[in-house]
Amino acid sequence: MSGEPSEVDPTRTPEASSDAPGEIKVEVDAPPAEGAANGEAAPAEAAPPDRMAELETRIAGLEKEKKENWDRYLRAAADLENLRKRQKREAEDAKYEAKAKVLKEMLPVVDNLERAVEHAAAGSEEKNPIVEGVQLVLRQFTTAFERLDVTAIDAMGQPFDPNLHEAISQQESDQPPGTVVQVLQRGYKSGDRLLRPSLVVVAKAKAAPPPPAPESTPAAEG
Repeated sequence: MSGEPSEVDPTRTPEASSDAPGEIKVEVDAPPAEGAANGEAAPAEAAPPDRMAELETRIAGLEKEKKENWDRYLRAAADLENLRKRQKREAEDAKYEAKAKVLKEMLPVVDNLERAVEHAAAGSEEKNPIVEGVQLVLRQFTTAFERLDVTAIDAMGQPFDPNLHEAISQQESDQPPGTVVQVLQRGYKSGDRLLRPSLVVVAKAKAAPPPPAPESTPAAEG
C-alpha cells in the first residue's frame, strides 16, 4: 500500500549533505608540536646567518659608542675639576696680591721705627718718652703683623738661602762660607709666601796668608 511508510534498511548509511538541517560542524585543532605535550616550549626558530651578523655588528657599534661616551664623560669631569682648581687658585692669588700690596707699603715704616729704636738705645741709657712711644708703635705693628700671619725671617747666622735672602756683599769671617753674618734689612713672609727677602752679607773664607819671604844667604868673604 502506498500510504504505508517504507521500511528503512538499518545497514544503510545516510548520505552526508552540507545542506542538511541541524548539522553541527566541529573544528579540530592541529595536534601539538613534539615536546609541547610534555609542557616544554616549542624551540624558537633559529635566526638566519645574515641576521646574526647584523646583530653582532649592531652590538659592537653600541659597545664602541658606550666607551666613547664614557671617555667623553671622564674628560669633561677632569676639565671641570681643573677649572674649579684654577679658579680657586686665581682667587687666592688675587687675595694675596691685594694683601701683599698693602703690607709692602707698611714694611718701610716698620724699618724706620726699628732703626729709630736701635739708634736711641745705642746713644743713651736714660729713658726717653719719645723712644718709649716709638717702641709702643712698633709693638702695635708687630701685633698687627701676627694677626695677618706675617712673620719676620730669622736670617742671622743661618745658611744663605736664595729663596729667602738677597746677598748684597761677601765678607771674610770665621763663620763657615755661605753663612749670613749681617742683616741689612729684615725680610718677611706672608703665610708660606715670601713677602720681602732679607738683605744680607754672606761670609766667605779668609784669604790665605802670603808665604814667608825666603831668607837671603850672606855673601862669602873674598
